Amino acid sequence: MKSPLITQPLSSAHVEQLADQFSMSDLMLPFWGCRKKMPMHHIVRLEGEGNYTLFHFADGSQLMVSLTLKKMESRLSPKVFVRPHKKNIINLLYLEGIHPDRQQLSVSLVNGDRIEVSRRKASRFIKQVRGFQQELLTLDSLSIAA
Repeated sequence: MKSPLITQPLSSAHVEQLADQFSMSDLMLPFWGCRKKMPMHHIVRLEGEGNYTLFHFADGSQLMVSLTLKKMESRLSPKVFVRPHKKNIINLLYLEGIHPDRQQLSVSLVNGDRIEVSRRKASRFIKQVRGFQQELLTLDSLSIAA
């Protein structure tokens, strides 16, 4: 029998600890003629809107930058950020649940957002989530042993 994909959302303290373990650096984002430094682990999801990307942060704030989602994807940590749909990239640290349906797989995030997973990317997405959870279990067992 396969293990459940999501057991419970991570606490904010656990997210901070994991950010250090996953070596999640800060992002320099272009914003109104200047650059803003943003901690990568505070990003819940990114939403593509044409040539712009809308960032959704853990504190509920949002920021739009003039870079495409594809460009942003290359700057993010592939261990933590996955692209379940062409319009969204999500941070697995903020994943709350996975909802299979006959027609469409979707995920819920801790901020209340619900994102659809494209049918073409569904199996790869599930593999990425399982790999991420395995990584979390490994990190947790190492921190307990230390």
